[in-house]
Amino acid sequence: MNADQKMRQSTSASAYGGRAGTGARDGDPPAPTRRFWSVRRVPAGIVALVIAAISGLLLYDVAAVRSGRPAMRWREWLADELAARPLDDAWVMGGAALLAALGVWMVVLALAPGLRGLLPMRPPESGAEAEAGAEAGPGKVVEAGAGSRVGAGGAVRAGIDRTSAGLVLRDRAMEVPGVRSARVDVGRRRVRARALAHFRDLDEVRADLDAALHEGIRQLGLARRPALSVRVRRSAKSKG
Repeated sequence: MNADQKMRQSTSASAYGGRAGTGARDGDPPAPTRRFWSVRRVPAGIVALVIAAISGLLLYDVAAVRSGRPAMRWREWLADELAARPLDDAWVMGGAALLAALGVWMVVLALAPGLRGLLPMRPPESGAEAEAGAEAGPGKVVEAGAGSRVGAGGAVRAGIDRTSAGLVLRDRAMEVPGVRSARVDVGRRRVRARALAHFRDLDEVRADLDAALHEGIRQLGLARRPALSVRVRRSAKSKG
């Protein structure tokens, strides 16, 4: 590898573990905030319709057999197969394992909150939002995120979409001198920023970018502040 290739591939990176605290300021006690739960009307409706259709078909076939008509071919074939195959047959065990896995999967989906793309934000009573709420006065609502819900006791729960949060942080990154292009991926526990620099020292660009993104994450007001990973590399076009 020659010197020019090394210069083009040179990188400056930093990774921070990120504390799980949710306070508005460093050292504040974490505020208890839960994730949003998905209503799941559409999946529940689809499952109910499928079960109703299968049950109706079986009931019709049983009623037809009771009235003297022949059973449907698929049910006769299934009954013959189940009667002829032993319990240790590969097809029987495979079908049972598939049904068991499907049942476990449905139970996990029922117990999981869902809405992985929506990050919960701090309640208005904690940290900086409390001061903003005091300035706004009683009875007023401060718009804090991409979505909000009213919980028990009339408390408003705010959340922001991960894609929207990534766009906000990307705009912050593009304001840093020396950054030519940037990409910010916001996960549930980590924010990954990748940037191309076309002038200035890479370490200086990385330090400014790290500070800007830390401040941007703080201003997002997330209930669980994610860890930050910043990586800066030299743009190939800047070296000709």
